Amino acid sequence: MSVEMDKPPVDPQNPLLELRRLTPARIALGRTGTSMPTSAQLDFQYAHAQARDAVHLPFDAAGLSSQLTECGRESVLLHSAAIDRNSYLQRPDLGRKLSEASAQTLRDYALAHPGGVDLAIVVADGLSALAVHRHTLPFLARMEEQVSAEGWSVSPVILVEQGRVAVADEIGELLGAKMVVILIGERPGLSSPDSLGLYFTYNPKIGLTDAYRNCISNVRLEGLSYGMAAHRLLYLMREACRRQLSGVNLKDEAQVQTLESEVGADLKGNFLLSLPNT
Repeated sequence: MSVEMDKPPVDPQNPLLELRRLTPARIALGRTGTSMPTSAQLDFQYAHAQARDAVHLPFDAAGLSSQLTECGRESVLLHSAAIDRNSYLQRPDLGRKLSEASAQTLRDYALAHPGGVDLAIVVADGLSALAVHRHTLPFLARMEEQVSAEGWSVSPVILVEQGRVAVADEIGELLGAKMVVILIGERPGLSSPDSLGLYFTYNPKIGLTDAYRNCISNVRLEGLSYGMAAHRLLYLMREACRRQLSGVNLKDEAQVQTLESEVGADLKGNFLLSLPNT
């Protein structure tokens, strides 16, 4: 059963109440004596339970693979070296590499499909399988439209259970990929249990640090839209190919352009920015 706080009435004497209509942040909660109101406490407990459930929700890799097949996309199911969820949470290092059986599966695939690919696409549950279940297919649809226009060759969608970000580097190296992007469930927040993160690496190989990756965060309906996330990712890919690098030396300068395009498309844009006079 969902527990949600009612939105407060507009009170010109208390501008914080109006701000609550514009953000999920916990502000202007009020008080009962020296404590929070019951409704605010219940809302907090519900959000906390959602975050915990997202962390422990099993990744339905087989179900996602079936959905990809229905959409005409090939997929490969792999597993990290973390044998179960407990080992995954307690041993982050195990989630950063493939199990030996999965690594061999990928080696065999690479032998059967020599020549490498321009882009390897990896999907891992991370810390929120819920995010992956909800957002993978619609985001891939938007991304692959633009990737196809660039003429890049693409790997099957590699699904990794109990995977962390760095596992994509091993996958990219085994496939001989020029670039790799991993779609992964981010650590849930109290207002965002289903946030999807994108991590992009040029010339992936085992042993790279986070300094060699670019991150696009908070991809979800209430956060960064699929279209804007795909636009930013494609910008990074084009620049990476041109400059042959990624990470801290590759800055995301696509944001202003994307904002202008969305405002120009009569979308709401950022309420803090004044729209240009027309």
